[in-house]
Amino acid sequence: MAKLERVLSEHVKEPDPGLWSNCNRCGDQVFISGFVALSTDGEVLGINDPGEQARVILRNIQHYLEAAGGKMNDVARVRIYLTDIRHRPAVLAARREFFTGDFPCSTLVGVSTLVDPAYLVEIDADAIIGAGAD
Repeated sequence: MAKLERVLSEHVKEPDPGLWSNCNRCGDQVFISGFVALSTDGEVLGINDPGEQARVILRNIQHYLEAAGGKMNDVARVRIYLTDIRHRPAVLAARREFFTGDFPCSTLVGVSTLVDPAYLVEIDADAIIGAGAD
């Protein structure tokens, strides 16, 4: 049976030890935690700009997929959380910059708040390495 393996990326800030993993791989499956738009220095990026926050998040997801040996087209599912459902067009526009061909399955949920009021968007992803179209 395949074992969980933590995936690291030099491009993304890791959580404090003992809290959670940003990315785990089990065989060809990759599980990426919910991300917000945070720099490696802990600075909130894209203040008041949900499209930019989504781009930062999707870029981090891409870094983890590449560290795991995959690519964005390997993403099978994303879950997107918005603090204001009116941000949907900006976030979906950003999403189109990272995915081509057959888009991943997606859930979009409006939430009352995220861990910090400055965060407008949170996205997590599941992928299957090598399953996406070239």
